[in-house]
Amino acid sequence: MKKRIIGFDLARAYAIFGMFIVNFNMVFGNHDDHSTLGKLLVLFSGHSSTVFVILAGMGVALMTNRLQEYTSKDRKMLRNTILKRAAFLFLFGILFCLWWPADILHFYGGYMSIGALLVFMDKKYYLITAAIAIILFHLLLLIIPFETGWNFSTLEYRDFYTVSGFLRNTFYNGWNSILPWFAYFAIGLYLGRLDWALKQTQQMIFSIGLIIYLMVEGFRYASTFMDISTETREFINADYIPPVLPFILNTIGFGMMLIAGFMFISQYISEKKWTADLARAGQMTLTHYVSHLSIGMVVFALLQGENYTDLMSHKTWVSPLGIFLYSIGFFILSIYFSKFWGKKFKQGPLEMMMRKISG
Repeated sequence: MKKRIIGFDLARAYAIFGMFIVNFNMVFGNHDDHSTLGKLLVLFSGHSSTVFVILAGMGVALMTNRLQEYTSKDRKMLRNTILKRAAFLFLFGILFCLWWPADILHFYGGYMSIGALLVFMDKKYYLITAAIAIILFHLLLLIIPFETGWNFSTLEYRDFYTVSGFLRNTFYNGWNSILPWFAYFAIGLYLGRLDWALKQTQQMIFSIGLIIYLMVEGFRYASTFMDISTETREFINADYIPPVLPFILNTIGFGMMLIAGFMFISQYISEKKWTADLARAGQMTLTHYVSHLSIGMVVFALLQGENYTDLMSHKTWVSPLGIFLYSIGFFILSIYFSKFWGKKFKQGPLEMMMRKISG
């Protein structure tokens, strides 16, 4: 297994662990908990999901990285494979919405469909497309109130199953809507085209990410001393919903640092047994994403003496420590599952299903 790929898979393992924390905290946690650990869990809310999408873009770039060798027929076949996988994720995600309304998989289908059109273009167009996605989203903010369709007290999207509501949710104000979230996928495409075997690449991406992250954090801190309107302050400090420019830049910067960091570290730990186990878990993120939102949620609910269907109306919150420990425990079980499953199969159960359907 190549070191750069191990670094990529380690980053994916981190991202899925972060998703465990985000989603368990969303359902079982008290978002008004201002303890140190409570604030730490909230930090995962944007950073894990965005890294997840960046890595998805990198994955598409890495599966099509022999650009000079491909014939036109090869490119057509690869594009069709990406489109088939996009269709699988979209349809699976729509069905999964019946269980988990905050599903990200059907959005992945949208990102990959657009990515399939761009994948063989010069990598500069990935950055241009990312900028366009961000600009279009902010223009829509001026036209359509972001809260349209939402009941934020119950986190329910009222008209999701109507044509207009579905399109609005998918392209504009869903949990991970194509605008602006495709920007993360496009950044991932760009990063996937770089030569991560070079230390210069790792250092450059980490440095750029650090500069972007510190600039946003510095501006946010400086804004506390500024005499600005409430709306401007909310824009500067927005977190996930709505995903406006400061949030986007902040999370892109963090994602670049994290990915570059894992690529660098993997050079020194790639031969460790535990590294291979973590990497194997990173290769099965689709399976682990679905399992933690189904098995993980049901088990957690049962441990609280509740039914999963009653969770959104429950009044008893789990402490940040309880959520953190449960997330760690479920992640450890996921690693062991990946390890034992990987002894017989190359892909996870859902990854295998997707490949059989899409080729």
